Amino acid sequence: MQIGEIASATGLSRDTLRFYEKRGLLRARRSANGYRDYPPEAVNWLRYIKLAQTLGFTLGEIEADLPLLAEPASSAPQLREALARKLADIDQRIEGLHALRGELARRLDEDMQACPLQPGQSDTHASLNDYSLQEVNITNL
Repeated sequence: MQIGEIASATGLSRDTLRFYEKRGLLRARRSANGYRDYPPEAVNWLRYIKLAQTLGFTLGEIEADLPLLAEPASSAPQLREALARKLADIDQRIEGLHALRGELARRLDEDMQACPLQPGQSDTHASLNDYSLQEVNITNL
């Protein structure tokens, strides 16, 4: 399949396909005229990549799973473990978002006249110290 055909079959842009190829997620042979020639099974592989991304997996995580997917019959336990890790990661993110939401709600309920984000505050730095965030971990949210 040429790049246009596989792009149409998967809904991915040609640039995305080239990017995946550069990252090693997709392989194409070169025909005599230099065009990329993708095997028919590339369509299913690209659908897997799209599904994995929808489930929250990064391209790096998908790349790490490449060896597992080469042997699908024996890789079920490892893939199950990858799904469990992703679920735990999402649960941790949700906890962080709940904490952040609580902090925002608390600040919304406070007197907004003293908020350092309001225009006209004379000592913004001092006010910011009064409004420092509590230990809310928002990394990777």
